[in-house]
Amino acid sequence: VSAGDTLGIIEAMKIMNPIEATQSGVIEEILVKNGEVIQFGQPLFRYRA
Repeated sequence: VSAGDTLGIIEAMKIMNPIEATQSGVIEEILVKNGEVIQFGQPLFRYRA
C-alpha cells in the first residue's frame, strides 16, 4: 500500500470513517474481522514499511 491509501472504513455512530495508511508498506496481517467491534487505539493491521 502507499501512504494515504484507504485501508478500510470504520462505522461509528452511523458515520463512516476511512482508515488511511500512514506510510507505504506491505500489509502482512489483518487483525480484525469484518463487523467486529473494535476499541479506540486497537491495532487493525500488521504491516512492514
